[in-house]
Parts: sequence; structure tokens; C-alpha cells
Amino acid sequence: MLSPSPLCAVSCSTPLRAAPPFLRFRRSSAPVSASLARAAPAVSDDLVLRIAEQLEDSVTASSPLLDPLRSASALSLLSTPWPTRRSNEAFRFTDISYLRSLPISLPSREPALPPPPSPFSSRVLFSDGILVSTSGAHVSALTDLPPGRARDRAAAALAASAEFAHKDLFYDFNAVGARDVVVVHVPEGVKMADDPIHIMFTYTDCGAGSMLMSNPRVLVVAEKDAEVAIVEEHFGAGEEGGCYWANPVAEIIIDEKARVVHSYIQRQSFAAAHTKWTVIQQDTSSKYEFIEVSTGAKLNRHNLHIQQLGPETETELSTLHLTSQNKQIHDLHSRLILDHPRGFSRQLHKCIACGAGNSIFDGNIKVNRYAQQTDAGQETKCLILSPKALVNVKPNLQIIADDVKCTHGAAISGELDPNELFYFQARGINPETATDALLYFFGAHVIKRIPYKPINEKALAQFKELLASSRQTTNEVLLS
Repeated sequence: MLSPSPLCAVSCSTPLRAAPPFLRFRRSSAPVSASLARAAPAVSDDLVLRIAEQLEDSVTASSPLLDPLRSASALSLLSTPWPTRRSNEAFRFTDISYLRSLPISLPSREPALPPPPSPFSSRVLFSDGILVSTSGAHVSALTDLPPGRARDRAAAALAASAEFAHKDLFYDFNAVGARDVVVVHVPEGVKMADDPIHIMFTYTDCGAGSMLMSNPRVLVVAEKDAEVAIVEEHFGAGEEGGCYWANPVAEIIIDEKARVVHSYIQRQSFAAAHTKWTVIQQDTSSKYEFIEVSTGAKLNRHNLHIQQLGPETETELSTLHLTSQNKQIHDLHSRLILDHPRGFSRQLHKCIACGAGNSIFDGNIKVNRYAQQTDAGQETKCLILSPKALVNVKPNLQIIADDVKCTHGAAISGELDPNELFYFQARGINPETATDALLYFFGAHVIKRIPYKPINEKALAQFKELLASSRQTTNEVLLS
């Protein structure tokens, strides 16, 4: 069997590998060591280099625990080209040219905005990628962690993240540009799933014809037999929200028999770009429940990566994407890697494409040789409500083990079920109201899985409002 990842088995005395010299992007800066220079490939993309240089210069002070990750990502960016639909298979259906439409700027200080309300006692607030405040048990900024178990686990996790093999340039941008990390460390046996930690990310428009980029980062460690719930919410501040680029990363480590419930709501401004990584590592008999509701952003790309590190893990994924605005792009790339026996997983993906929206789903489940008696299921259901809307789905099962139960299915429809519409009309309900009800319940099936009523109700209300506005958007597209 494969040996466990260093992320999962770390003692307080674990020695950490020394970080390599930090790599500067400016050619006029101090020279890099000879060994690192030999390892560094030639610079291949000026745009990537310029953004990386801006990010590096914006971080004036940060925890030394970030140095291994920052150095590895800086080196990686030297040879990472900007992905295009032709050059990179992972972006074959995703046009990210919007990110090149405006020059990039970076926040110099946190905006003077009142903190958004939260119904929970444990909360974290990021503003334009800058950590503003933390409150509640087992929550701290990386720079404020005292010596001890939590700091050692965080240090080992960040050092191991430098070895992450499936990353892309957005992951590396975040590693170079992150100013601090929120660490949620739940000790062994602590149960706090009924009192979630609310992590709020607010974003603003800097104006001046540029796109404000932010790189917040979160690390969650649930130790053996622990339980924790995370509510992650991303939104633009103000009435319109504005034009900005959010590039967050969340890493979650789930130890033996631990459980994490993760609710993720993305309701960014419709002029924003949102590129996100969520990386999960599950140890023996652990459980991870994920519910995503994404309705905002002009460009939304979510990379969801889950690695099984022990037998008998449970993974449940539920996602809803709504493209209610013209030329809105929503992309979910998920990867679940099963390496051990008796794993269980269920994935449900739903999307509604309106107007000239574009929705992409690339879901990969890999069942390797030792993952015998795996039970994995994957399903995607898509509704296309406009002739100019587009949906690309690619459910994918890669099975090497020979004793498994694996299923997947994809359904794409350009209209609602006529039998369901007839059921409503036979009871005196007009077609427009019947259509609204069916669309609402199509999305509510996922939204109602969020286990916290205040978040659940707010997401449902916004979803209903966007469905109403999408009808006008679709009519405008048909008339154009």
C-alpha cells in the first residue's frame, strides 16, 4: 500500500526541511544560489512573471512557515505558461481571457468597511485577501500561533503543500501572494460540528481601470475523532460589488475518524473573477461532506481535489452552479483519488445555464489498484434554458481495481419535464409559475443540504431572485 502523506501523521517533534532560498522574480535582485538556479527552468511567460513579481513585492512581512511553499511556487511560476483553450486540456472549454482584460493591482491596506453580520460565534473575516479578524475557539492567524501542536501541524502541512503535484498557476499565485493563513486546528476528540466556523471573504473594486487581485488562504486540521463545520462565504462589498479577482485556497486535513462538514457559497459580483482551489486529504474512516452553491462572478473556476489516504473513507459532494447573466462562465474541475479499500463516495453536480452563460463540469474519480470494494457514484444534471447557453460536462471514472461498485451518469436537457409541467397545470397553476417552481426545486435540492438555517435561507432567497432576473436575461438574448 501507499505510505500515508506527511500531512496526516505529524508529531510535535517532526523536523521540518529547511526552505530553499526565496526566488526573486526581478533580474536586478540578489542572485539565486547555484543549485536553485540550475533547477530553475527558463522564464516562459511574461504575463505570469509580471503578476508573480507584483505579488512578491506586495508581501512585505509574513510568517516564515510560509517560506517553503512560497519558494516552491515561485520556482514553479518561472516555467508556467498562461493557460489557453488550445494549449491546456484542463482549460479546453474555459475561456479565462477576461483575466487579461485589465491590468492587475494589489491591495495596499484593508478597506474601511463595517464587518458583515454573522449568525455564528466563531468567525473569520478577510477583506480583499487581508486577514482582518478572527474569533472563536481553535481559530488563529498563522502569525499568531504560539509554539505547540497547532503550530507544528500547520508548519508541516504548509511544507507538504510545496510538494502538491496537481497544482496550476492559480494555486502558485496564491502561495506567492498570501500574506497570512487562517488556521483552524481542532484537537483530538473535540466535537464542534453544531457550531460552525463562519469564514467570510469580502472583496471591493479599486477602480482606476484595474482589477484588484487578492489571495486569501485557509488551513483546516481536524485531528483524530474531531468534528468541525466550516461555512465559507465569498461576496462583493457594496451594491454592485465591482470588478476584482479573488484567488482563494482552502486546504483541509481530516485525520482518522474525523468529520468535516464544508458549506461553500460563492456570490461574487457579476463583474468579478473567482479562481479557487480546495484541497482535501482524508485519513482512515474519516468523513467529508461538501455543499457548494455558486451563482456569482463573470468567470468562476473551482478546482476541487480530494485524496484518500486510508481505507473506509466517506466523501459526499453536492454542487449547484447557476449562470444567470450573459457570458457568465462557471467551471468545476473535481478530482477524487481513491487509493485504499472500502472507500465510499457520492457526487451530485447540478447546473442551470441561462442567457448566453457557459457551464463546465469535469469530474474525475480515480479508483487505483488497492482501492478494492470501493463504492463510488457520480451524477450530473444540467438544464439549458436558452438556445445560446452552453454546457460542457465530462464525468470520468478511471478504474484500475477489479472489485468495485462504480456508477456515473449525465443528463442535459433543454426543457423541463412536460409531465411535471402538466401536473401543475392540471391543478390550475399557469405555465410560468409552474416553470418557476420546478426550477426553484431543481436548485433547492442542493441548497437545502446546507445544514445551517440562516445560510440555507439566505442562499435560497438569492437563488430565487436570480432565477427571476434570468428570465429577462434570456429574453434579451433571444431578441438580440
